[in-house]
Amino acid sequence: MASLFDTLQANAFRAGVRQRTKQSQAWFKKNVTNLQVSREALMKDTALDRTSQNIRGNMYMYFYDPKYKETLPYYDRFPLTIMIDGAPGGFYGLNLHYLNYNTRAAFLDELMALGPEKSTESSRLTKIRYNLLTGVRKFKEFKPCFKHYLGKHVKSQFARVPMTDWEIAIFLPVEQFKKTSKQSVWADSNRIARN
Repeated sequence: MASLFDTLQANAFRAGVRQRTKQSQAWFKKNVTNLQVSREALMKDTALDRTSQNIRGNMYMYFYDPKYKETLPYYDRFPLTIMIDGAPGGFYGLNLHYLNYNTRAAFLDELMALGPEKSTESSRLTKIRYNLLTGVRKFKEFKPCFKHYLGKHVKSQFARVPMTDWEIAIFLPVEQFKKTSKQSVWADSNRIARN
């Protein structure tokens, strides 16, 4: 089966779209956000690397069942997370699903400025640290998507998204919020980021 990521990259190339530009963001948003995507099939996509470990600076998709789901106002069962660092019992990460598509794209641009100038299959963002993000005003979007995940509550392998496919991954409509709609989560995240 052809990789969804490879197919979308090829279609964008045929349309004359250059990666990581305003034009590519608009193209991917238009052509990706309305796709019907199976999370289970996506986890098997050949463009993704399945692993049982996570490495700081990489982006991952995985299934998650929160320990405190009964008391949380809402949560995402299928996070799209850039790993920040280890944490007690798990890890800290930025779950980009908590931001609407336009804010994700803008925030990812800011984060990518911290990474290598040329993205390759093995690229990752190694400079992201909690102190850096909290200390820099332009990264206010991190507040609603900064999460502490517990390793025992990860319910699948991690599927690493190569940096060359991050622009596609942020527009995939695979967030799986429980207890409320994604529009409600995004509105709440917008309020949190502004305060």
